[in-house]
Parts: sequence; structure tokens; C-alpha cells
Amino acid sequence: MNHPLLARLLILLTLLLGAAPALAKPPACPPSATAPSAEQAQTLAAQAPDRGLLYRLRRDGINSYLYGTLHIGRMEWLFPGPQLRMAMAQTQLLALELDLQDSATLKVLSQPPRQREPLRLSEAERQRLAAQARAACLPEGALAGLHPVLQLSSYTVLQARWDGLDPGFGQEQMLGSWARQQGRSVHALESAELQLLALIPQQTQQARQLLLKGLNQLERGQVRPALRRLAEAWAAGDLATLQDYERWCDCIHDAQDRAELQRLNDGRNPALARGIAALHAQGRPVLAAVGALHLSGEQSLPLLLAQLGFEVERLVPASDVR
Repeated sequence: MNHPLLARLLILLTLLLGAAPALAKPPACPPSATAPSAEQAQTLAAQAPDRGLLYRLRRDGINSYLYGTLHIGRMEWLFPGPQLRMAMAQTQLLALELDLQDSATLKVLSQPPRQREPLRLSEAERQRLAAQARAACLPEGALAGLHPVLQLSSYTVLQARWDGLDPGFGQEQMLGSWARQQGRSVHALESAELQLLALIPQQTQQARQLLLKGLNQLERGQVRPALRRLAEAWAAGDLATLQDYERWCDCIHDAQDRAELQRLNDGRNPALARGIAALHAQGRPVLAAVGALHLSGEQSLPLLLAQLGFEVERLVPASDVR
């Protein structure tokens, strides 16, 4: 996982929404996500605790909310707890990093970025990617239209299915569906074009290094333990573990890795904070849902929003006003 995970899980959701397998799955495949029955949904909804990180943002007499999400999940995580339900009920706009139910966004994400040079692979590199496609139980060539770095990201996240963590159960999926059912407007805090440029290094040499590091980690079985730990920390609202992501993720091995983590996480936070503030300034309460790692670190969104004049109070897990 030489890339920050949360910044790239969005790509996998795009693939799952847009491409259904054309071949029968072989026996050695991870379990597929299945929708809960009506009885399961009723039980899970009634028992759902709060998970993740939730903050109240108050400025100009209006309360908005910031929710730290995970882009993969378990079936029971689809159901919001009491504090998140309250935030959903009290807001009028939903803001996401990207709206993956928007057809124009999906079209951009499914095509090679025009501002990045193609990464031409050797036969050995193609075979290694093909082996990961087989391990993920995807049809041959299903992701061939994507940049190899994005293919790698998809195979990385698909590893989580072996541990019951599926992108179909991500919180953005749930929130986007809820917002549309309730007639809430959905706003993207970033453009698909800019996110693709952030995900894929500008230099082909760096992109190749990124690809090879990620393939090595997949082949060595280093991905699943970190995904499990990330999911467990998110579900428990364990901000301390999320803050310490760089130490335990097994994804930071040199200065280039560290710089990329900073660029993809902290480097995007000022624009995300400004986008949330601009929506709030329209006078309608906003529920902003972004990857939980954006709520950690020295350039965290709660800190940046406080600098923009918001009173920031953490609701989940409970804390005093910041």
C-alpha cells in the first residue's frame, strides 16, 4: 500500500458500479456483498451505534457537520448511528469528495487521464497485474482501460473483501443514496479530473516505481493486515491510531512515499476546507463526508475549519468543544 488508501478507494467504487463481471467466478473468490433482507435492515437500523468521526461545525448561527468516512465497510456499517442520523436530519446539503453516482464523474474516472503520459508496461509487469486480476476474480481485461496505477489501487482495495470489507458498503454509498431519496442536493468538493491528477504521478518513472512497490506489497501479503487495522480504527472512532497511520500502514519506506502521503492527504485538505466553508456560507446546513484520514494530522480538516472561523465540536467519539 505505497499510496494513501483512502484517497484512492473512490476509484474502486467507480469500477464496481460501472463494470459487472462477465465470467462465472471461480471457487476461490472472496465473498460478494449482498444487500440485507428487510428483516436484517430493520434489526441493524435499530441497533446501529455511531462509528467513525463526526464533528459539529458552527458559524454564522448555522450548524453544519463533518463526517470522517471509510470507503469500504461491512453490511451493518450501512446503518447510521444516533448522532449521524441527527446530522443527516438537520442538514440540507450533502458534500462528498466526489459524487460517484454522477454519470459525468464516472465517465472521467473510467478513462485514462489526458494530462498524464501512458505508462507502458513490460511483459513481466503486465503478467503481474494480470495475476492480481485473477486473484481478485475479475474478468480478463476488465480494468485494461485504466492507468496501471489505478488498476493497482483497485486490486489493493479488493483484498479487503477476504475480511468481509466491501466497497459496496462504504458510507459514501449510503449517504449518496439517502440524500437522493430525501431530495437533498449532493455537491462534490473535488473534480474527477483533479483527483485523477492527484492519484497518478506526473512522471512516468515515479508512476512505475509506485506500481512496482504496490505489486510487491500485494504479492507479499502486506495489504490485508493494514486494511483490517484501518477499518477497525475507523469503526472504533480511534483517532489516535488514525493519526499514527504513517507508522503502522507499512506504506512509507522512503522520502518519496512520505511526500506522496502528504500531497494526497494534507495537501488536499485546504481546498476541501474551503469548499465546505463555501457551501456553509450559502446559508444552508451542510453534511460533509470525506475520508477519515483527512480528519487527522497537523493539517486536519477540523483544525483548518477552526482557522476559517468555525466552532468545531467533536460528537463521535464524544469530546469537549475544540
